[in-house]
Amino acid sequence: MASKKFIQALELLEEEKGIKKEVVLDALKEAMEKAYKRNYAGTESKVDVEINPTSGKIRIFETKDVVDDVMDEDYQLSLEEAQAINPKYKVGDQVVSEVDPEIFGRLAAIQTKQLLRQKIRESEKDALFNEYIDKKDDIINGIVDRVEPNFVIVNIGRTGALLPKNQQIPGEKLVDGQQIKVYVSDVVKETKDTRIKVSRTEPGLVRRLFEQEVPEVFDGTVEIVSVSREAGERSKIAVTSRNENIDPIGSCVGKSGVRVNNVVKELNGEKIDIVEWDEDPVVYISHALSPSEVKHVSINEEEKSALVIVPDNQLSLAIGKRGQNARLAVRLTGWKIDIKSVSEAMAEGLAYDDDSEFNKSFEEEMTKVEEPIAEPIIQKIVEPVKEHIVIEDFDENETQVNDINDTDTQEMYDDEETFDNDEDYDDYDDNDYDDYDDDYEEEYDPYEEYDAYYDD
Repeated sequence: MASKKFIQALELLEEEKGIKKEVVLDALKEAMEKAYKRNYAGTESKVDVEINPTSGKIRIFETKDVVDDVMDEDYQLSLEEAQAINPKYKVGDQVVSEVDPEIFGRLAAIQTKQLLRQKIRESEKDALFNEYIDKKDDIINGIVDRVEPNFVIVNIGRTGALLPKNQQIPGEKLVDGQQIKVYVSDVVKETKDTRIKVSRTEPGLVRRLFEQEVPEVFDGTVEIVSVSREAGERSKIAVTSRNENIDPIGSCVGKSGVRVNNVVKELNGEKIDIVEWDEDPVVYISHALSPSEVKHVSINEEEKSALVIVPDNQLSLAIGKRGQNARLAVRLTGWKIDIKSVSEAMAEGLAYDDDSEFNKSFEEEMTKVEEPIAEPIIQKIVEPVKEHIVIEDFDENETQVNDINDTDTQEMYDDEETFDNDEDYDDYDDNDYDDYDDDYEEEYDPYEEYDAYYDD
């Protein structure tokens, strides 16, 4: 039944699918034993199948017990029948007889094929799981195999991985045959097969890309402490160096920005802010809000919250477009951040240490005027800038903005519009930027089409 061609096919299967030849041979033995018992013997029968791993020759042996009174012919043999085979047999002995494999009829062959296919699928599922579970939270190279409106199939070698729409970088146009890097977010062994779940939006993708581009990050000299990301728009990473002679930011940027530019290119032009981590939360929060200048930071250790005061003309820059800069800083540091302008802080009577020229000139003006005139001066300074953002919970990313009415010319954040007075930031949802419908997974299962594609 089997032959050298069959063995060659098993060797090819091992090469392509990673399923060892011995595993398939064991599966075939088990399938033939079950099929033989089901069609030609009983479930209690003793059947052994041997397959030569070199020639592919199959031998089937059936064992029966010698008894005086036969109760079940499937696994018992009378003494007379046994002695007809060999006069030396006696009651209690076992008679082993070889069965011609050609006895297998069409039905038995079909059953054997079905059982073998099931065993091969289980083996392939285990092989895939064992191979890719070690790559979880890492990045792998892939080739776009098929592009659909709701998902993309990425060929990652021995199998295809499904990249859902909500895990694709917003605005990125993928095409068939394109080489991309994907982040392995999870490896799940399911009933039918093993799912390799990949993503292009995970913050871990940014971390791994820098590990590939920056030798100092790869060898641990420079450590990426934290990453916050809004895929397709902007990411912030906090880095520190274990060697005081190595600049962590400079290492990540590279000569003429070549290293960070390679990462940006892979992320479809996504902007990346690199800041230096500091164990002092005051310093760390100040760095996290870059490129904005920070006048003062006061922290509340118990609530893990911080009050940040910035110059009036830096408030929009600190908050960022749609609150993005502040929101990313919150995720990066893990601290709730309340941002106020200098004028707003003064109007609320908040005291802070500041030796800046702005603060000194304000105090000088206040000493030159009488009480009735002091109030209009305060109003003149406060009224032009009333922007105020509070990030209450860095997990839920809820943004509150009060009295947005900035008439001053603000520095643009990377030449982009940093504020839109008509925006309602209270209605902003972190997931809005990926244009993903919350009912997507309930109404449409991309894995069904994915399975159909690979079954074909």
